[in-house]
Amino acid sequence: MGKLTVGALRAVLVVVLAGTVAVQALMVWTLASGADPEDGSLPLTAFRVIVVLGMVSAQVALVSVWRLVAMVRRGTVFSHAAFRYVDAVIGAIVAVALLWFTVTALNAPGQREDPGVTVIMGGIGLAVLGVALIVLVLRMLLAQAVARDVEASQMQAELDEVI
Repeated sequence: MGKLTVGALRAVLVVVLAGTVAVQALMVWTLASGADPEDGSLPLTAFRVIVVLGMVSAQVALVSVWRLVAMVRRGTVFSHAAFRYVDAVIGAIVAVALLWFTVTALNAPGQREDPGVTVIMGGIGLAVLGVALIVLVLRMLLAQAVARDVEASQMQAELDEVI
């Protein structure tokens, strides 16, 4: 990974992380201060809590990607230490999908006249779960690469002993 690519990715991660923290702060302030213009009506309060939780999930994924990029720069990404960060990304994506399904369920009673909206929202949730499955496949590829790297290191050690 080139320095420009890493720098650009880190800049994007910082901007998105700062944005999610700002949104969280505003949502929590609105919930805690009683400055809610909708007077704390249940669906909007639930949606705000879901947004805050969704931002936490996004932040977990952002920090995990940051750590993985650092491992790539050091050349240590093909190690067992990388799995915890990939697993955190998968968990964050699944959490977002579950939160989205919760939003869909909360929104469904208001869509009785047009149930297509609920079906579309459910489809979006399935698509998010599909992203988690793609990252899981990439994790399996990482596992194969780590196994090959360990095998190559063992063969190199055996060759060094022979020579």
